[in-house]
Amino acid sequence: MSFDPQALGRLGLTEEQVELMDVAENFCRDQTSIAAVRDMIVDKSGLDRAAHKELGQMGWFGIAIPEAYGGVGLSLAEAVPVAEQIGRRLMMVPFIPATVAAQAILTGGTPSQKETYLPQIVEHGCASVALLEPDGSFDLTAIEASAILGADGYKLSGTKTLVENLDSAKILVLSAKIKGAVRLFVMDTRLIAETAMRPEILIDETKRAYTLTLDNITLPESALMDESKAAAALQRIDLAANLLASAEQLGAAQACIDYTVDYLKTRKQFGKLIGSYQALKHTIVDAYVGYEKARSLLYAAAHSFEEQGKGEIATRMAAVGAGRALSFAADRSIQFHGGFGFTYDCDAQLYRRRAIFHDSLFGNTRWHKKKLAALLFN
Repeated sequence: MSFDPQALGRLGLTEEQVELMDVAENFCRDQTSIAAVRDMIVDKSGLDRAAHKELGQMGWFGIAIPEAYGGVGLSLAEAVPVAEQIGRRLMMVPFIPATVAAQAILTGGTPSQKETYLPQIVEHGCASVALLEPDGSFDLTAIEASAILGADGYKLSGTKTLVENLDSAKILVLSAKIKGAVRLFVMDTRLIAETAMRPEILIDETKRAYTLTLDNITLPESALMDESKAAAALQRIDLAANLLASAEQLGAAQACIDYTVDYLKTRKQFGKLIGSYQALKHTIVDAYVGYEKARSLLYAAAHSFEEQGKGEIATRMAAVGAGRALSFAADRSIQFHGGFGFTYDCDAQLYRRRAIFHDSLFGNTRWHKKKLAALLFN
C-alpha cells in the first residue's frame, strides 16, 4: 500500500506536504527492515544511531519548529507522515518524544529556553518528556511530583515513569507541582545521576523507557518554564503526543496488514491457499477497511489540529481509530498464522506489542472515548 495524493489532497494537504510523505516512505523503507529491527532489540540503548543521525541531517526533528530556531518552519501536520512511516518500519528512533518535547518548549517555554534548547532538538533530536507517574493516570495534571524553591534552586521529589529514551536524551521536559499547581521544567539531563534512572521492562521491545527518581535533583530557577503557560503547554503535549502516536500506530497497522496478506497469498492448507477461504478473506478486508477509516481520521485531525475545540475532538477520534485498527489487524494476523503466530518469531507479535505499549502512554481507547463524550455532549 502507498499514499494516495488525491485522497490526501481532499483533506486539505498541499502538494509539498504529500511530497514529504513520499520522501518519508522511501527513506524509512531503505533505511531499515524488520530483520534489522529484530537484531537491534538486544541492543541496550535500543537506538538506531544511523537512522537517528540521518533524521537530524534531513531536518525532520525540526519539521514543526520555526525557522527562527533553526527548524523547517512547518506545522505539526507535516510531522504526521514522518511518524507514520517510522511506525510502519518500527524504526527505533526517538522522533515522537523529541517532537513532543519541542512542542512543549514552543508553547510553554521562556524566550531564553526556546533559544537555548530548540536548536539542539533540531540538530540532534535529543529530547524527551517525563510526565507520567506510577499510578498510571493519563491525566497529566494528576501528579504527585513536587518542586520546592530553596537557596540553590528547585529541589525535586517524586517519581516519573515511561520516560522514553532517557539514556540518549540531552534535554528533558518534566512536570512537578509548586504549591499545589502543576508546572513544567526543562532541564539538561546531565543533572540526572545514573542511579536515578532505572530501565523499564516494556512489552514493546523496540521501545526504551525509564523510571526516573526525582529525589536529590535540584534545578536552577531558570529551568522553570513560563508558569502562565503551563496549562496550555500540557494540553499541547497531550494532543501532540496522541496525534503522533496515532500516526505511528497506523503505520504499523499498514505493515501488519501487508505482512498478513503476503502470508495468506503463499500459505497452503489442504492443497489450497488459505487466503481463498472466506473467513480469512472477509476478516482481512475488515482490517483494511478499519485501517482506512482510521487513517482518514488521522489526516483530518492533522488538518484541523490547530483549530480550537475541533482539533482536540479530531485528535481523540484519530487516537481511538488508530488503537482499534492496529489491535484488530495484529490480533487477526496472530490468529491467521496459527501456532506460529503465538511464537516470538512471528512479526505479528511486534505489531500487537506496539498497540499495547501505546495504550499505556497518553491514553487508551476508553480514556479518549470518555474525553470525547465530555467534549461532544456537555
